Amino acid sequence: MSTKVGRRDFIKLAAVGTAVTTVTIAANRNPLPEAGSEAETSPYRWAMVIDQAKCVGCGECSLACQAHNDTRADAPWNRMIELEPINGEAVYAPVPCMHCENAPCVDICPVGATYHRADGIVMMDYEKCIGCRYCQLACPYGARTFNWDKNTAENPAVPEWGEPEVERRPRGVAEKCTFCFHRIDRGLAEGLMPGIDRQATPACVAACPTGARMFGDLNDPDSPVSQALAKYPSVRLRQDLGTNPRVYYLPARREEVEEGVS
Repeated sequence: MSTKVGRRDFIKLAAVGTAVTTVTIAANRNPLPEAGSEAETSPYRWAMVIDQAKCVGCGECSLACQAHNDTRADAPWNRMIELEPINGEAVYAPVPCMHCENAPCVDICPVGATYHRADGIVMMDYEKCIGCRYCQLACPYGARTFNWDKNTAENPAVPEWGEPEVERRPRGVAEKCTFCFHRIDRGLAEGLMPGIDRQATPACVAACPTGARMFGDLNDPDSPVSQALAKYPSVRLRQDLGTNPRVYYLPARREEVEEGVS
């Protein structure tokens, strides 16, 4: 099921916790180290590109995510938003975690349960999480959900859309999209390249039937994401906040960027 919002409202998206987010970013910035700095230990900078001109709103990305990450049907890690039609044609925008370089959720977590990997993926340590939900409030993209109780229900996306590859999260913790880090790490260990080889690529990207989602390494000029960003204009949500999301959108109508909807 998709949520309907205006096209410009989507670009200016701020789902929850505006006041908390503003304070967090302004007062407690803890940015990810720049590639090549002494603190950077990974040769990769993973990112996702979503081409709205190709997205048909089928929801297969959400179903694949639900199956492979064993998420609740009512608490998706990948939301589908339906925007205002363009020339009578529907426009959609999937919204996962943005994996921000300057992540408010990382800054505000009092126990270090939310943190950056060296490759830029924003991670969760469920053993450290105390369930304060500060991260959920601080996220300007509404990317996090909270486990109020233990999930014992059957997963309706299994087995049609895949099998669970990670354990279910416990009661009392926040959770979100992880860029399927387990598929990335496993693939690299096997000599595969995320964004090229399906087994090493996030489930949502691998499942997309139209090629609307791309994944890859921003440090590699030949990766699918680098090639797409070099060829087309792109936008990132709430760029005014300085979060530097690692998820980019190629607008369905490319001239949106020139119109200032960024």
